[in-house]
Amino acid sequence: MLDIKKIRSEFPALHQMVHDSPLVYFDNGATTQKPDVVIERVQHYYENENSNIHRGVHYLSQEATSRHEEARVIIQKFINAADSKEIIFTKGTTESINLVASSFSKKFISEGDEIIVTEMEHHANIVPWQQVCEEKGAHLKVVAVLEDGSLDMESYKMLLSDRTKIIAVTHISNVTGVINPIKEIIELAHGQNIPVLIDGAQGVSHTKVDVQELDCDFYVFSGHKLFAPMGIGVLYGKESWLEKLPPYQTGGEMIKNVSFERTTFNELPFKFEAGTPNVGGALGLAAAIEYITAIGIEDIEAHEKELLDYGTQQLSKIENLRIIGTSDNKASVISFIFEDIHHYDAGTILDQLGIAVRTGNHCAQPLMKRFGLSGTIRAAFAFYNTKEEIDKLVSSINRVRKMFI
Repeated sequence: MLDIKKIRSEFPALHQMVHDSPLVYFDNGATTQKPDVVIERVQHYYENENSNIHRGVHYLSQEATSRHEEARVIIQKFINAADSKEIIFTKGTTESINLVASSFSKKFISEGDEIIVTEMEHHANIVPWQQVCEEKGAHLKVVAVLEDGSLDMESYKMLLSDRTKIIAVTHISNVTGVINPIKEIIELAHGQNIPVLIDGAQGVSHTKVDVQELDCDFYVFSGHKLFAPMGIGVLYGKESWLEKLPPYQTGGEMIKNVSFERTTFNELPFKFEAGTPNVGGALGLAAAIEYITAIGIEDIEAHEKELLDYGTQQLSKIENLRIIGTSDNKASVISFIFEDIHHYDAGTILDQLGIAVRTGNHCAQPLMKRFGLSGTIRAAFAFYNTKEEIDKLVSSINRVRKMFI
Protein backbone atom coordinates (compact mmCIF):
# COMPACT_ATOMS: atom_id res chain seq x y z
CA MET A 1 0.00 0.00 0.00
CA LEU A 2 1.18 3.49 -0.81
CA ASP A 3 1.75 6.07 1.91
CA ILE A 4 -0.34 8.70 0.16
CA LYS A 5 0.06 11.29 2.90
CA LYS A 6 3.85 11.10 2.61
CA ILE A 7 3.73 11.11 -1.19
CA ARG A 8 1.51 14.18 -1.27
CA SER A 9 3.87 15.99 1.10
CA GLU A 10 6.59 15.60 -1.55
CA PHE A 11 4.65 17.50 -4.25
CA PRO A 12 4.68 21.20 -3.34
CA ALA A 13 2.20 22.25 -6.05
CA LEU A 14 -0.54 20.15 -4.46
CA HIS A 15 -0.55 22.30 -1.31
CA GLN A 16 -2.05 25.52 -2.57
CA MET A 17 -5.38 27.28 -2.57
CA VAL A 18 -7.20 27.97 -5.81
CA HIS A 19 -10.10 30.42 -5.64
CA ASP A 20 -10.09 30.03 -1.83
CA SER A 21 -10.36 26.23 -2.03
CA PRO A 22 -7.68 23.55 -1.63
CA LEU A 23 -6.47 22.48 -5.05
CA VAL A 24 -7.74 19.17 -6.39
CA TYR A 25 -5.54 18.39 -9.37
CA PHE A 26 -7.14 15.99 -11.87
CA ASP A 27 -5.45 17.29 -15.03
CA ASN A 28 -2.68 14.70 -14.95
CA GLY A 29 -3.39 13.63 -18.52
CA ALA A 30 -2.17 17.04 -19.67
CA THR A 31 0.80 17.25 -17.31
CA THR A 32 1.74 15.88 -13.91
CA GLN A 33 2.98 17.77 -10.88
CA LYS A 34 6.65 17.45 -9.86
CA PRO A 35 8.06 16.03 -6.64
CA ASP A 36 10.69 17.84 -4.60
CA VAL A 37 13.44 15.47 -5.77
CA VAL A 38 12.88 16.46 -9.40
CA ILE A 39 12.72 20.17 -8.68
CA GLU A 40 15.84 19.96 -6.53
CA ARG A 41 17.72 17.91 -9.14
CA VAL A 42 17.12 20.48 -11.86
CA GLN A 43 18.02 23.32 -9.51
CA HIS A 44 21.22 21.53 -8.47
CA TYR A 45 22.26 21.14 -12.10
CA TYR A 46 21.86 24.83 -12.87
CA GLU A 47 23.51 25.89 -9.62
CA ASN A 48 26.45 23.48 -9.65
CA GLU A 49 26.86 21.55 -12.92
CA ASN A 50 25.65 23.85 -15.68
CA SER A 51 27.78 23.31 -18.77
CA ASN A 52 27.47 22.15 -22.34
CA ILE A 53 28.15 18.46 -22.78
CA HIS A 54 30.32 16.23 -24.99
CA ARG A 55 32.39 19.26 -25.98
CA GLY A 56 34.55 20.46 -23.14
CA VAL A 57 37.57 19.06 -21.36
CA HIS A 58 36.98 21.17 -18.25
CA TYR A 59 35.51 19.81 -15.03
CA LEU A 60 31.94 21.13 -15.35
CA SER A 61 31.55 19.84 -18.89
CA GLN A 62 32.89 16.43 -17.92
CA GLU A 63 30.57 16.25 -14.91
CA ALA A 64 27.50 17.34 -16.89
CA THR A 65 28.33 14.85 -19.65
CA SER A 66 28.64 12.00 -17.16
CA ARG A 67 25.36 12.84 -15.43
CA HIS A 68 23.57 13.21 -18.79
CA GLU A 69 24.73 9.79 -20.01
CA GLU A 70 23.88 8.25 -16.64
CA ALA A 71 20.35 9.60 -17.12
CA ARG A 72 20.18 7.85 -20.48
CA VAL A 73 21.08 4.54 -18.82
CA ILE A 74 18.43 5.07 -16.12
CA ILE A 75 15.80 5.53 -18.83
CA GLN A 76 17.11 2.52 -20.75
CA LYS A 77 16.67 0.31 -17.69
CA PHE A 78 13.27 1.81 -16.87
CA ILE A 79 11.76 0.65 -20.17
CA ASN A 80 14.16 -2.30 -20.53
CA ALA A 81 15.76 -1.23 -23.79
CA ALA A 82 18.58 -3.48 -24.94
CA ASP A 83 21.17 -0.69 -25.03
CA SER A 84 21.41 2.95 -23.96
CA LYS A 85 22.17 3.92 -27.58
CA GLU A 86 18.52 3.08 -28.31
CA ILE A 87 17.43 6.02 -26.10
CA ILE A 88 17.19 9.29 -28.02
CA PHE A 89 16.48 12.49 -26.10
CA THR A 90 13.88 14.77 -27.70
CA LYS A 91 11.66 17.66 -26.60
CA GLY A 92 8.75 15.28 -26.04
CA THR A 93 6.33 12.83 -27.61
CA THR A 94 5.42 15.17 -30.46
CA GLU A 95 9.01 15.67 -31.57
CA SER A 96 9.72 11.96 -31.20
CA ILE A 97 6.85 11.07 -33.53
CA ASN A 98 7.85 13.77 -36.01
CA LEU A 99 11.42 12.45 -35.95
CA VAL A 100 10.33 8.93 -36.85
CA ALA A 101 7.77 10.08 -39.42
CA SER A 102 10.28 12.33 -41.19
CA SER A 103 13.25 9.97 -41.13
CA PHE A 104 11.29 6.80 -41.86
CA SER A 105 9.45 8.32 -44.80
CA LYS A 106 12.65 9.47 -46.48
CA LYS A 107 13.76 5.87 -47.03
CA PHE A 108 10.76 3.62 -46.62
CA ILE A 109 7.60 5.39 -47.91
CA SER A 110 6.74 5.63 -51.60
CA GLU A 111 3.68 6.52 -53.65
CA GLY A 112 0.80 4.12 -53.05
CA ASP A 113 2.12 2.88 -49.70
CA GLU A 114 -0.11 2.84 -46.63
CA ILE A 115 0.29 3.99 -43.02
CA ILE A 116 -2.09 2.78 -40.32
CA VAL A 117 -3.22 4.87 -37.34
CA THR A 118 -6.33 4.60 -35.17
CA GLU A 119 -9.44 6.68 -34.66
CA MET A 120 -8.40 7.41 -31.06
CA GLU A 121 -5.01 8.99 -31.76
CA HIS A 122 -3.83 12.33 -30.41
CA HIS A 123 -3.32 14.86 -33.18
CA ALA A 124 0.44 14.48 -32.65
CA ASN A 125 0.13 10.89 -33.91
CA ILE A 126 -2.08 11.80 -36.86
CA VAL A 127 -0.82 15.01 -38.45
CA PRO A 128 2.84 13.96 -38.96
CA TRP A 129 1.66 10.87 -40.84
CA GLN A 130 -0.84 12.92 -42.85
CA GLN A 131 2.04 15.17 -43.90
CA VAL A 132 4.06 12.13 -44.95
CA CYS A 133 1.15 10.86 -47.03
CA GLU A 134 0.73 14.22 -48.75
CA GLU A 135 4.44 14.48 -49.52
CA LYS A 136 4.87 10.88 -50.68
CA GLY A 137 1.51 10.15 -52.28
CA ALA A 138 0.82 7.49 -49.64
CA HIS A 139 -2.50 6.68 -47.98
CA LEU A 140 -3.53 6.97 -44.32
CA LYS A 141 -5.68 4.08 -43.10
CA VAL A 142 -7.64 4.33 -39.86
CA VAL A 143 -8.59 1.59 -37.41
CA ALA A 144 -12.14 2.07 -36.11
CA VAL A 145 -13.09 2.49 -32.44
CA LEU A 146 -16.00 0.57 -30.91
CA GLU A 147 -18.77 2.10 -28.83
CA ASP A 148 -17.03 1.27 -25.55
CA GLY A 149 -13.90 3.13 -26.70
CA SER A 150 -11.82 0.05 -27.48
CA LEU A 151 -10.18 -0.67 -30.82
CA ASP A 152 -12.01 -2.71 -33.43
CA MET A 153 -9.35 -5.37 -33.85
CA GLU A 154 -11.18 -6.94 -36.80
CA SER A 155 -10.94 -3.57 -38.53
CA TYR A 156 -7.22 -3.53 -37.76
CA LYS A 157 -6.63 -7.00 -39.17
CA MET A 158 -8.49 -6.13 -42.37
CA LEU A 159 -6.32 -3.04 -42.93
CA LEU A 160 -3.03 -4.93 -42.81
CA SER A 161 -1.63 -5.53 -46.27
CA ASP A 162 1.59 -5.77 -48.25
CA ARG A 163 1.25 -2.02 -48.85
CA THR A 164 1.37 -1.22 -45.10
CA LYS A 165 4.76 0.29 -44.26
CA ILE A 166 4.32 1.38 -40.64
CA ILE A 167 1.68 1.37 -37.88
CA ALA A 168 1.41 4.15 -35.28
CA VAL A 169 -0.88 3.57 -32.32
CA THR A 170 -1.34 4.97 -28.83
CA HIS A 171 -0.67 2.77 -25.81
CA ILE A 172 -3.40 4.41 -23.72
CA SER A 173 -6.04 6.80 -25.03
CA ASN A 174 -5.58 10.28 -23.61
CA VAL A 175 -9.35 10.81 -23.87
CA THR A 176 -10.89 7.64 -22.48
CA GLY A 177 -8.01 5.89 -20.71
CA VAL A 178 -8.62 2.74 -22.78
CA ILE A 179 -5.51 0.52 -22.83
CA ASN A 180 -4.88 -0.87 -26.29
CA PRO A 181 -3.79 -4.49 -26.87
CA ILE A 182 -0.46 -3.29 -28.21
CA LYS A 183 1.31 -6.62 -27.85
CA GLU A 184 -1.28 -8.25 -30.11
CA ILE A 185 -1.11 -5.28 -32.48
CA ILE A 186 2.66 -5.63 -32.71
CA GLU A 187 2.58 -9.41 -33.17
CA LEU A 188 0.08 -9.16 -36.03
CA ALA A 189 2.13 -6.42 -37.68
CA HIS A 190 5.41 -8.26 -37.32
CA GLY A 191 3.76 -11.30 -38.89
CA GLN A 192 3.82 -9.22 -42.07
CA ASN A 193 7.18 -7.53 -41.35
CA ILE A 194 5.56 -4.18 -40.56
CA PRO A 195 7.22 -1.95 -37.91
CA VAL A 196 5.15 -0.40 -35.12
CA LEU A 197 5.47 2.91 -33.28
CA ILE A 198 3.76 3.16 -29.89
CA ASP A 199 2.74 6.57 -28.54
CA GLY A 200 3.42 6.05 -24.84
CA ALA A 201 2.69 9.59 -23.66
CA GLN A 202 -0.05 8.25 -21.38
CA GLY A 203 1.44 4.79 -21.00
CA VAL A 204 4.63 5.16 -18.98
CA SER A 205 3.03 6.94 -16.03
CA HIS A 206 0.25 4.36 -15.57
CA THR A 207 1.82 0.97 -16.26
CA LYS A 208 5.13 -0.84 -16.48
CA VAL A 209 6.64 -0.69 -19.98
CA ASP A 210 9.08 -3.32 -21.25
CA VAL A 211 9.95 -2.52 -24.85
CA GLN A 212 11.76 -5.80 -25.39
CA GLU A 213 8.83 -7.83 -24.09
CA LEU A 214 6.45 -5.80 -26.26
CA ASP A 215 8.89 -6.09 -29.20
CA CYS A 216 7.83 -2.62 -30.44
CA ASP A 217 10.08 -0.96 -32.98
CA PHE A 218 9.61 2.55 -31.58
CA TYR A 219 8.20 3.78 -28.26
CA VAL A 220 7.86 7.51 -27.49
CA PHE A 221 6.95 9.48 -24.39
CA SER A 222 7.23 12.87 -22.68
CA GLY A 223 8.90 13.62 -19.36
CA HIS A 224 6.30 16.10 -18.16
CA LYS A 225 3.60 13.41 -18.01
CA LEU A 226 5.95 11.28 -15.93
CA PHE A 227 6.44 13.81 -13.07
CA ALA A 228 9.50 15.29 -14.82
CA PRO A 229 10.14 18.73 -16.36
CA MET A 230 8.59 19.97 -19.57
CA GLY A 231 10.70 20.11 -22.71
CA ILE A 232 12.28 16.66 -22.38
CA GLY A 233 11.13 13.44 -24.00
CA VAL A 234 12.33 10.10 -25.26
CA LEU A 235 12.34 8.17 -28.48
CA TYR A 236 13.16 4.52 -28.00
CA GLY A 237 14.03 2.79 -31.25
CA LYS A 238 15.44 -0.62 -31.96
CA GLU A 239 19.08 -0.21 -32.87
CA SER A 240 18.51 -1.97 -36.18
CA TRP A 241 15.93 0.64 -37.19
CA LEU A 242 17.82 3.66 -35.86
CA GLU A 243 20.90 2.65 -37.82
CA LYS A 244 18.87 2.57 -41.04
CA LEU A 245 17.08 5.90 -40.55
CA PRO A 246 18.66 9.14 -41.80
CA PRO A 247 19.11 12.05 -39.35
CA TYR A 248 16.10 14.18 -38.54
CA GLN A 249 17.99 17.42 -37.87
CA THR A 250 21.55 18.39 -38.67
CA GLY A 251 24.05 20.58 -36.86
CA GLY A 252 26.40 20.26 -33.94
CA GLU A 253 26.99 17.00 -32.05
CA MET A 254 25.25 14.75 -34.59
CA ILE A 255 28.20 14.87 -36.98
CA LYS A 256 31.44 12.93 -37.03
CA ASN A 257 33.27 14.92 -39.68
CA VAL A 258 32.37 17.93 -41.82
CA SER A 259 34.01 19.20 -44.97
CA PHE A 260 32.57 21.19 -47.85
CA GLU A 261 32.77 18.06 -49.92
CA ARG A 262 31.08 15.60 -47.52
CA THR A 263 29.69 15.18 -44.02
CA THR A 264 29.62 11.94 -42.05
CA PHE A 265 27.23 11.45 -39.17
CA ASN A 266 27.87 10.48 -35.57
CA GLU A 267 27.08 7.09 -34.06
CA LEU A 268 23.93 6.36 -32.08
CA PRO A 269 22.37 7.94 -30.13
CA PHE A 270 24.04 11.24 -31.06
CA LYS A 271 23.09 10.89 -34.73
CA PHE A 272 19.58 12.07 -33.74
CA GLU A 273 20.54 14.67 -31.11
CA ALA A 274 21.53 17.78 -33.03
CA GLY A 275 22.37 20.91 -31.03
CA THR A 276 22.64 21.61 -27.34
CA PRO A 277 20.41 19.19 -25.41
CA ASN A 278 18.12 19.88 -22.47
CA VAL A 279 20.58 18.52 -19.90
CA GLY A 280 18.62 19.76 -16.89
CA GLY A 281 15.47 18.17 -18.29
CA ALA A 282 17.21 14.84 -18.82
CA LEU A 283 18.50 14.86 -15.23
CA GLY A 284 15.04 15.77 -13.97
CA LEU A 285 13.52 12.91 -15.96
CA ALA A 286 16.04 10.47 -14.50
CA ALA A 287 15.23 11.73 -11.00
CA ALA A 288 11.50 11.28 -11.63
CA ILE A 289 12.05 7.72 -12.86
CA GLU A 290 14.14 6.85 -9.81
CA TYR A 291 11.44 8.37 -7.57
CA ILE A 292 8.53 6.39 -8.99
CA THR A 293 10.63 3.24 -9.26
CA ALA A 294 11.40 3.49 -5.55
CA ILE A 295 7.68 3.81 -4.79
CA GLY A 296 6.91 0.84 -7.04
CA ILE A 297 5.23 0.84 -10.45
CA GLU A 298 2.98 -2.08 -9.50
CA ASP A 299 1.80 -0.32 -6.32
CA ILE A 300 1.17 2.87 -8.29
CA GLU A 301 -0.85 0.94 -10.84
CA ALA A 302 -2.91 -0.77 -8.12
CA HIS A 303 -3.69 2.53 -6.36
CA GLU A 304 -4.71 4.20 -9.60
CA LYS A 305 -6.95 1.22 -10.47
CA GLU A 306 -8.65 1.67 -7.12
CA LEU A 307 -9.20 5.35 -7.87
CA LEU A 308 -10.55 4.52 -11.35
CA ASP A 309 -13.01 1.96 -9.99
CA TYR A 310 -14.17 4.29 -7.20
CA GLY A 311 -14.45 7.30 -9.48
CA THR A 312 -16.38 5.36 -12.10
CA GLN A 313 -18.76 4.03 -9.48
CA GLN A 314 -19.41 7.45 -7.92
CA LEU A 315 -19.71 9.40 -11.17
CA SER A 316 -22.08 6.79 -12.62
CA LYS A 317 -24.59 7.69 -9.90
CA ILE A 318 -24.94 11.28 -11.12
CA GLU A 319 -28.05 12.01 -13.14
CA ASN A 320 -27.57 12.90 -16.83
CA LEU A 321 -23.82 12.21 -16.65
CA ARG A 322 -22.41 9.91 -19.31
CA ILE A 323 -18.95 8.34 -19.18
CA ILE A 324 -17.17 8.13 -22.54
CA GLY A 325 -15.07 4.99 -22.79
CA THR A 326 -16.52 2.10 -20.83
CA SER A 327 -14.09 -0.66 -21.79
CA ASP A 328 -13.02 -2.92 -18.92
CA ASN A 329 -9.34 -2.39 -19.78
CA LYS A 330 -8.62 1.19 -18.74
CA ALA A 331 -6.06 3.36 -17.01
CA SER A 332 -7.08 5.95 -14.41
CA VAL A 333 -8.76 8.39 -16.79
CA ILE A 334 -12.47 9.18 -16.84
CA SER A 335 -13.97 11.33 -19.57
CA PHE A 336 -17.59 12.33 -19.16
CA ILE A 337 -20.24 14.70 -20.44
CA PHE A 338 -23.50 16.12 -19.15
CA GLU A 339 -26.51 15.68 -21.38
CA ASP A 340 -27.71 19.17 -20.45
CA ILE A 341 -24.58 21.21 -19.54
CA HIS A 342 -21.77 22.23 -21.88
CA HIS A 343 -18.41 20.76 -20.88
CA TYR A 344 -16.71 24.17 -20.93
CA ASP A 345 -19.30 25.71 -18.60
CA ALA A 346 -19.03 22.81 -16.16
CA GLY A 347 -15.23 22.85 -16.23
CA THR A 348 -15.13 26.58 -15.58
CA ILE A 349 -17.34 26.28 -12.52
CA LEU A 350 -15.36 23.29 -11.22
CA ASP A 351 -12.25 25.46 -11.44
CA GLN A 352 -13.92 28.07 -9.25
CA LEU A 353 -14.40 25.30 -6.70
CA GLY A 354 -10.70 24.45 -6.78
CA ILE A 355 -10.88 21.41 -9.07
CA ALA A 356 -8.60 21.21 -12.08
CA VAL A 357 -10.05 19.06 -14.86
CA ARG A 358 -9.50 19.24 -18.61
CA THR A 359 -12.31 20.25 -20.96
CA GLY A 360 -12.47 20.22 -24.75
CA ASN A 361 -11.51 17.81 -27.50
CA HIS A 362 -8.17 16.83 -25.89
CA CYS A 363 -6.36 17.16 -29.24
CA ALA A 364 -8.36 14.17 -30.46
CA GLN A 365 -11.00 15.67 -32.75
CA PRO A 366 -11.46 12.51 -34.86
CA LEU A 367 -12.39 10.55 -31.73
CA MET A 368 -14.80 13.29 -30.67
CA LYS A 369 -16.40 13.06 -34.12
CA ARG A 370 -16.67 9.30 -33.72
CA PHE A 371 -18.76 9.81 -30.56
CA GLY A 372 -20.66 12.81 -31.94
CA LEU A 373 -19.22 15.17 -29.34
CA SER A 374 -17.58 18.60 -29.34
CA GLY A 375 -15.66 17.74 -26.21
CA THR A 376 -15.68 16.11 -22.79
CA ILE A 377 -14.65 16.76 -19.21
CA ARG A 378 -11.63 14.63 -18.33
CA ALA A 379 -10.52 13.66 -14.84
CA ALA A 380 -7.14 11.93 -14.98
CA PHE A 381 -5.90 10.50 -11.69
CA ALA A 382 -2.28 10.09 -10.57
CA PHE A 383 -0.91 8.10 -7.64
CA TYR A 384 -0.95 11.20 -5.42
CA ASN A 385 -4.73 11.57 -5.78
CA THR A 386 -7.22 10.28 -3.22
CA LYS A 387 -10.79 9.02 -2.91
CA GLU A 388 -11.54 12.08 -0.80
CA GLU A 389 -10.64 14.25 -3.78
CA ILE A 390 -12.98 12.21 -5.95
CA ASP A 391 -15.71 12.78 -3.35
CA LYS A 392 -15.08 16.52 -3.66
CA LEU A 393 -15.35 16.24 -7.44
CA VAL A 394 -18.70 14.45 -7.10
CA SER A 395 -20.09 16.96 -4.60
CA SER A 396 -18.88 19.83 -6.78
CA ILE A 397 -20.53 18.32 -9.84
CA ASN A 398 -23.78 18.13 -7.90
CA ARG A 399 -23.38 21.84 -7.09
CA VAL A 400 -22.84 22.54 -10.78
CA ARG A 401 -25.99 20.63 -11.66
CA LYS A 402 -28.08 22.65 -9.18
CA MET A 403 -26.85 25.87 -10.81
CA PHE A 404 -28.32 24.77 -14.14
CA ILE A 405 -31.65 23.47 -12.90
